[in-house]
Amino acid sequence: MLNNKKIFSKKKILIYGFGRSGQSVFKFLKKNNKIYLYDDQKLNIENKEIKKKFISFKEIIKKKIDHIIISPGINSNKCNLSKYLKKNLKKISTDLDIFFTLHGKNKSITITGTNGKSTTAQILYEVLKHQKKDVRLVGNIGNPILLEKNITNKTIFVIEASSYQLDYSRTFKSNIAVILNISPDHLERHTTLKNYIKAKFKLIKKQNQKDFAILNTKNSYIKKHLKSENYLPTIIKVNKEIKTTVLKKINNSYFQTDGNKENLSFIFEILKILKIKKEKTFKILK
Repeated sequence: MLNNKKIFSKKKILIYGFGRSGQSVFKFLKKNNKIYLYDDQKLNIENKEIKKKFISFKEIIKKKIDHIIISPGINSNKCNLSKYLKKNLKKISTDLDIFFTLHGKNKSITITGTNGKSTTAQILYEVLKHQKKDVRLVGNIGNPILLEKNITNKTIFVIEASSYQLDYSRTFKSNIAVILNISPDHLERHTTLKNYIKAKFKLIKKQNQKDFAILNTKNSYIKKHLKSENYLPTIIKVNKEIKTTVLKKINNSYFQTDGNKENLSFIFEILKILKIKKEKTFKILK
């Protein structure tokens, strides 16, 4: 899959959902593909080029679609194209999958969890930026991933990923996968807690022996699920408190809360993998 640009080139592609994610996919793919657009909502589109791309459900079923790029916000069980999607599950991909086919060799750190995703991703981005790294903050936070420009082989991606994105993704894999915590959430979408946890752990399941998974094993849901399956990456368990001496060196009241102490413990584990000494980050954390 790595760097295979032909996967999403010269194909008939349906982009389902024309929000922030869908628009970024359209901009990225429109030059080399036949693009069709669909949205459950009636959108007020002024751009004539884009307006012509929208087609009805009757037209969709007549087309020989190669790929369906679905926006994370769409509930496949309760959307207009629900039956169509179920018949074409193997064709569904996300912007993360497109990104991976092009930049799969780049170092990527994907952060998910019920709470604290944005905070942890933002802190990590600031720390790596302070270390003069070419780092991009993308996903649910920052730019849609396909809008990033001037990417080199040294570019590092910090990706905030929701359970919706991970659930729909087919090929996306991250070098460093982080699951901060899990608690019952989004059950109206995933229908069961088991499905929700499975969506989160899909991030780990896609990894290989060269990758790293950082997990909060103080969390009962994570701990239980980790025992239920065998995973290939190196598993790093976060279950210890940050030392008081370290917190004193940072000297920032923001990191005195339990939640942010936990977020910080993940940051330090990521920095170990990247071979950045935590002492070098105290200034930016302060």
